[in-house]
Amino acid sequence: MLKLSEYGELNQSKLMSYCGLNNVKHKEIIDDMVEKGLLTRFEEQWGNKTIIKYRLSEKGKEILTEILEPYEALFPRESGKS
Repeated sequence: MLKLSEYGELNQSKLMSYCGLNNVKHKEIIDDMVEKGLLTRFEEQWGNKTIIKYRLSEKGKEILTEILEPYEALFPRESGKS
């Protein structure tokens, strides 16, 4: 959700890559988030290919604002410090 908030929309491969997930093993996670209304899945034609893309839904934005942002403020990630 944070990556989609940061980038706006991502194709399936980039989303999985940025999240450190494997397309085959972890696609269920993304599908589950779509079913719960947190993400929006859409297809975009690119020549003769169909690209699957995702963006954060309104419900996903609300959860990000209400839960994840305060959590990040309380427990910030360390940026490369040992």
